[in-house]
Amino acid sequence: MHKKRCRFSGNSSSHLGAFSLLCQRLVSSFSAPSRCEHGHAHSSGEPAAPFRPETSSAKTLMDVGTRRIFSEDHDLFRESARRFFQEEVVPHHSEWEKAGQVSRELWEKAGEQGLLGVMTPEEQGGIGGDLLSAAVVWEEQMYCNCTGPGFVLHSDIVMPYISNYGNAEQVERFIPPMAAGKCISSIAMTEPGAGSDLQGVRTHAKRDGSDWILNGNKVFISNGRMCDLVVVVTVTDREAKTAAHGISLFLVEDGMKGFQKGRKLDKIGLKAQDTAELFFEDVRLPASALLGELNKGFYYLMNELPQERLLIADMAIASCEFMFEETRNYVMQRKAFEKTIAHLQTVQHKLAEMKTEICVGRAFLDSCLQLHGEKRLDSSTASMAKCWASDLQNKVATQCVQMHGGWGYMMEYPIAKAFVDSRVQPIYGGTNEIMKELIARTIVGTK
Repeated sequence: MHKKRCRFSGNSSSHLGAFSLLCQRLVSSFSAPSRCEHGHAHSSGEPAAPFRPETSSAKTLMDVGTRRIFSEDHDLFRESARRFFQEEVVPHHSEWEKAGQVSRELWEKAGEQGLLGVMTPEEQGGIGGDLLSAAVVWEEQMYCNCTGPGFVLHSDIVMPYISNYGNAEQVERFIPPMAAGKCISSIAMTEPGAGSDLQGVRTHAKRDGSDWILNGNKVFISNGRMCDLVVVVTVTDREAKTAAHGISLFLVEDGMKGFQKGRKLDKIGLKAQDTAELFFEDVRLPASALLGELNKGFYYLMNELPQERLLIADMAIASCEFMFEETRNYVMQRKAFEKTIAHLQTVQHKLAEMKTEICVGRAFLDSCLQLHGEKRLDSSTASMAKCWASDLQNKVATQCVQMHGGWGYMMEYPIAKAFVDSRVQPIYGGTNEIMKELIARTIVGTK
């Protein structure tokens, strides 16, 4: 069921290995996107490694071959990912927006392309890539302005819980089909009365012999309608000294008696990403459904949330880069007062301000990506990244719509879609108000 996958060295400086050869085969049949090929010759006359300009000096903010944190292997992977999104996602996305979800066929194609479970270890059934190779997928999805596929949630939020805390049987059973796109996953944290306050969870699992009986409901669950597997956050000890000490994680599979999926929620944005309510009524779970240790769920959540917030931040900056390029192209073509509006000083100054802020954000995010790749990203820094980048995303979205004028308010223009899709970024993954609380605690020492 799971095809053998090529290993990608966790060392981002490596230019060899099976993953690199795979990427070369993937891109050999098409013309690569814009690449920055500048280089300097060695004194011996041999060509040096290509010079990698930072975003601020690249031809466009989305060029392949930029940013010092990436290698040529990452460039090859980016080219194949970009082609996948352009050929397999962009042509169908408007249709999926009407349906409220993407096709299952897309998931399996993504698995075949090696875009799922990118940084899950190969020995577990994943691709075995590093954090930066996973970031390539996050960014390329934002560069095509197609927010429907829930690949990031599935691969880089849900899979790490199973990879890091699951037992050998759970890893062997779930990771390979998840990496192949045959098992779609989600995580159920949020409840009608518990969003940012995870200690306020009311969903409860009670022992019944060796089994557990699960009751409760969840809301705003991404991949909720399509999911085959859900990681459910639930209370298992109501008598614990604190709520955090009584939370556990369970693996709930589609089709289990008592597990029902509610309606697809009608959102103002992310129209092609299915979001649903989930209901659990006397769902009998075997002991083997417990993920990790009993009553350690809150600890696991706190361990994994910085990565979730980092990827939200990186996707926010990538969205800014897309919106800037879309707007730059528009103002270079739109004419008013007998010349393109790009010649108006007001427009030029807005572009200059936006590019500067986006490049500042990109520099910070690239630093955070490096820190996380080295396992040195702390919760406060991840919160800073998520808060600042998502706020910037909404600021840039507003400015870009304004520069499009009336057309920016029309959904037929990509900038309008990017505008409404941006609004959720300061909300999910922990609201930006909560992010400021977490940052402030490290400043003034409050608990």
